Amino acid sequence: MKEVENHIYYNLLFDIYGDLLNDREKEIFTLSVVEDLSLQEIADIKGVSKTAIGTALSTIHKKLDHYEETLHFYEKEQALLKLAEEIKEEKIKEKIQQILK
Repeated sequence: MKEVENHIYYNLLFDIYGDLLNDREKEIFTLSVVEDLSLQEIADIKGVSKTAIGTALSTIHKKLDHYEETLHFYEKEQALLKLAEEIKEEKIKEKIQQILK
């Protein structure tokens, strides 16, 4: 996966599964992905090493991957979005899109 695609993918997984992470993990992910801070900047904020932040982000990505592998919410959402695009009946299409919001 390209870096930008990877960034978008994990951001979408975080939107779906973020509440399953602990507060520290949520904060580190937000600082990294949403605030776009470097590992060193996050390490300085948290008072830990750059390596610790890198390890934490790796763990967070593994957790998000595990949640998706188990629950498949992202996969199902993408399938429904694709289906909505293919549907010609506007009322049905709008209802599917409303459900996904």
